[in-house]
Amino acid sequence: MCDIAGAQPLTTHPTDHFSAHAQNYARFRPTYPTELFAWLASQSPGHRLAWDCGTGNGQAALGLADHFVHVHATDLSPQQLAQAPTRENIRYQQGSAESSGLADHSVDLVTVAQALHWFDHEHFYPEVRRVLRPGGVFAAWTYRLLDAEPAINAIVAQFHSQTVGPWWPPERRWVDSGYLDLPFPFDEVNVPEFFMERHWTLAQMLDYLRTCSATQRYIKERGSDPTQALSKELLPVWGDPDRAKTISWPLALRCGRTL
Repeated sequence: MCDIAGAQPLTTHPTDHFSAHAQNYARFRPTYPTELFAWLASQSPGHRLAWDCGTGNGQAALGLADHFVHVHATDLSPQQLAQAPTRENIRYQQGSAESSGLADHSVDLVTVAQALHWFDHEHFYPEVRRVLRPGGVFAAWTYRLLDAEPAINAIVAQFHSQTVGPWWPPERRWVDSGYLDLPFPFDEVNVPEFFMERHWTLAQMLDYLRTCSATQRYIKERGSDPTQALSKELLPVWGDPDRAKTISWPLALRCGRTL
């Protein structure tokens, strides 16, 4: 069993942009490279327990489960957690980032994948320091615009900044900076380069873009799907829409140890 401190209640955090389309988020988001989790495990002082905070549909928890005896995976959204794959050594729990329910100094590694920008850092970081064991590791990563062919990149960038630009939540600024301007009160370590890569048809790329928080807010407020017009813009530069193209995302990773 994981080191769960039953006396600590789980609270609710107000930021939730993904519950309403949790199934599509699980289907259409790219997954993280296996090399990332092997490297994180190599930095960890032990491999008994990892906490994946803001786990969403469990993408990072699944990668951690190959390297740690127990993985405690938490998320605000029960709808997202319902999409997570089950593994014997993963425990999923609904709750906020600021209240893990874990015992003091019980965790070897804390990870946050594509979610740190949503958190209340003033209260989340003390929780991380509380649960990490001496020398424990905290790692957070994000990814920004996809990278395909130059003509495709230009159209997607216009869609991102202009079409759905006004609908991005303010926390998106942390993603756009690659987390470089985000508070990070840990003894930072140098990190290697990691990236995600997929081979997608035009429809698959549009499905991905439809899961973005700004696109979903646009659809909700305006009652129309902006990716329909985007599809018409992309088709002349894509060519055969059923032909898969290589899409990549460099990961912006920050990693540190407890001070």
